[in-house]
Amino acid sequence: MTQELQGMRVGILATDGVERVELDQPRGALQGAGAKTEIVSLHPGEIQARQFDLNAAGTFPVDRLVADASVDDYHALLLPGGTMNPDQLRMNRDAVQFVKDFMASGKPVASICHGPWTLAEADAVRGRRLTSWPSIRTDLRNAGAEVVADQEVVVDGQLVTSRGPADLPAFCAATVEQFARAHHPMPG
Repeated sequence: MTQELQGMRVGILATDGVERVELDQPRGALQGAGAKTEIVSLHPGEIQARQFDLNAAGTFPVDRLVADASVDDYHALLLPGGTMNPDQLRMNRDAVQFVKDFMASGKPVASICHGPWTLAEADAVRGRRLTSWPSIRTDLRNAGAEVVADQEVVVDGQLVTSRGPADLPAFCAATVEQFARAHHPMPG
């Protein structure tokens, strides 16, 4: 186990309907590399996770409300998917502003599956190259993104994106790598 993310704080913006595996696996990879993670959400208590959007898949405790969170509290941001999760986040002014502030800060952001919906709502995909779950690609194009369909991971500057659960191994590796690069900038 490496500790390349030691001392890094990563916010995970999620709410009810989050796809469990898309939160669990990246969080495990980040924590395995030494990062501290916090679930930032719309309401206190616990959020309900799903499997394939349809099946209940347990809960996650909420660490902080997005209304009380600031981009200054974190070194990086993770946006997992699930259909209902980003659909609710993009309807919440605080969540959208949090994502907009993160993208404006230049800090790294990783998003998978339907997660980029919130990025689109924050007007943060215009001119960016990214990928996502197939059903939201038109929304992303309409928001000004260059959408790539045939790559499991796309890295565009501070942004790491993947298509869905099948891409999790590559997404987790790229996320840790990009977050480490930002946490420990390369010389020259």
